[in-house]
Amino acid sequence: MSTVIPPMTLAAPPRTRPWKQLRAEIVLTLAGLLAFMLFPTDLGLLTNMATMSIFALSLSLVLGQAGIATLGQAALYGTGAYVAGWTALYLTADPIIGLLLGALGGGLIALLSGAVMLRSTKLTLVMLTIAVAQLLLELANWARWLTGGDDGLAGFEVAPLFGIWEFSFMGHTGYFYALGALVLVYFLVRNLVESPFGLTARAIRQDPGRVQALGGRVYLHLLAVYTVGGVVAGLAGALTAQTSKVANLFMLDFTTSAGVVVMIVLGGTRRLAGAVLGTVAYMTIHHIASTLNPYHWLFVIGSMLIFVLVVLPEGLVGLPDRAVAVAKRLRRSGGTR
Repeated sequence: MSTVIPPMTLAAPPRTRPWKQLRAEIVLTLAGLLAFMLFPTDLGLLTNMATMSIFALSLSLVLGQAGIATLGQAALYGTGAYVAGWTALYLTADPIIGLLLGALGGGLIALLSGAVMLRSTKLTLVMLTIAVAQLLLELANWARWLTGGDDGLAGFEVAPLFGIWEFSFMGHTGYFYALGALVLVYFLVRNLVESPFGLTARAIRQDPGRVQALGGRVYLHLLAVYTVGGVVAGLAGALTAQTSKVANLFMLDFTTSAGVVVMIVLGGTRRLAGAVLGTVAYMTIHHIASTLNPYHWLFVIGSMLIFVLVVLPEGLVGLPDRAVAVAKRLRRSGGTR
């Protein structure tokens, strides 16, 4: 007589409360509101921090998650800015439409350029990304009738947000517009990173050969990641153009790409929160140091970058983890005594 073995019952995974799943977004929103109350006269700087944080998130997705080495992210950012300006000038002044078209512009450039560049790796890939950005910069400089050349694309107006809130010189609407976009983009990118799509991107970064052996389409997956990063970078550029009402050649320049790389290295390349934290730290130090000494502020940035690379290779976002580890170590040493 055979005995019947009852099937194993698996315990259901504990349900996480909705507010815990949105913990990072809630902290980001509260920090934005607190900054608005503490620094009401610096809304221009705060708005720029929010838009550049979105730009840094695009590079964090491309470089930090998928390992795509690029120094030409400004090509996607600047494209989004010019598309938003052209939309306001020739199509419609609605900010949401301009924002979406700017994001699509950045994604399209990423798709077309990535289809060629991502067949290369390492140093060749880095050089190709720089080359694409420089080509777009020279093209924009040549087509002065379309881009404004060195003077930039200006003179366009943005309609009130949702037909209600006007973009005034006080900057209130622009700030909350940028903050809302940052929280939404962070939510979408975080969910993308935590999805199977994001896990595959991280696996490719660690060992592309193994993913290829398991049947994964490494090239197509990297192209998809790079295109999504282009969409996010284009959105950041469009947002910058709408809030500042100008799109210029500096947005396509190499220094813009290098600056955002420094931001995510300071904050931490492997975690999305590091992109936001690094942007805030970089721009705060830049604002204070350039005010005190407008000619040698890069010395402060360089010193901080060296300190982070040597002492905190995981970036500023790793400081809480380090503090917790030190506290536990001290607690254990105190308990053994």
